[in-house]
Amino acid sequence: MSETYIPKSALVIFAHPDDIEFSCVGTVARWVRAGARVGYVLCTSGDVGIAEPGMTRARAAEIRETESREAARVAGVEHVVFLREPDGLLEANLALRKKIVREIRRFRPEVVICGDPTVLFTARDYINHPDHRAAALAAIDAVFPAAGQPNLFEELEEEGLKAHKVRKVYVNSWFHVDTYVSIDETIEVKINALRAHKSQMGDWDPAERIKEWAGEHAKGKEMKYAEAYRVITLVDDETWSKLAAAAAD
Repeated sequence: MSETYIPKSALVIFAHPDDIEFSCVGTVARWVRAGARVGYVLCTSGDVGIAEPGMTRARAAEIRETESREAARVAGVEHVVFLREPDGLLEANLALRKKIVREIRRFRPEVVICGDPTVLFTARDYINHPDHRAAALAAIDAVFPAAGQPNLFEELEEEGLKAHKVRKVYVNSWFHVDTYVSIDETIEVKINALRAHKSQMGDWDPAERIKEWAGEHAKGKEMKYAEAYRVITLVDDETWSKLAAAAAD
């Protein structure tokens, strides 16, 4: 299915700087252009992601957070949160779940975008990073039921962070995809956002490969470039309208 739905707000939750840009920033930019309020939550700061002599984890984190903020700016996103969990050692435990629940309750998104925790292999030459899987699983567990259940993490209620139900989860994946978002008008944003990650791109320009991947998703559809998702609808339209009206009162 080709998707034209635009949420009023979305929170994007991934493991590392540049994960969002590789996976879903074309969708993000499309939604931002249409007026959506979008925020990022990055579980780590990519502090082991620069393998250069003399590079420290602290310095790498500083570089990569700066690159992430610039990439977010390119996409029109101002709200960027770093949970600063250890890169390469991320675990989908209760502590991480609580941190993500806190950010969901603060931002109160209509949609959450995350990765697919079930993907281990995507090709003969690729193993999905364990941090990707951990971040995706923690995000999904935070969305349901924790973020919307006031009797879970009650201390957050005491901080004034009331329970919040997310309407839809967009799981960015290679498998079991049912929804394609056209990024025809934002493919250059995706490329330029990736270019902001200079420590990761090196001398490689992502333009050709990104267009190739996005073109493969769009094959047979009325679009040139696309990003692919499995969409989970947790709150139906009627219930969501009632919740929105109650929140406005």
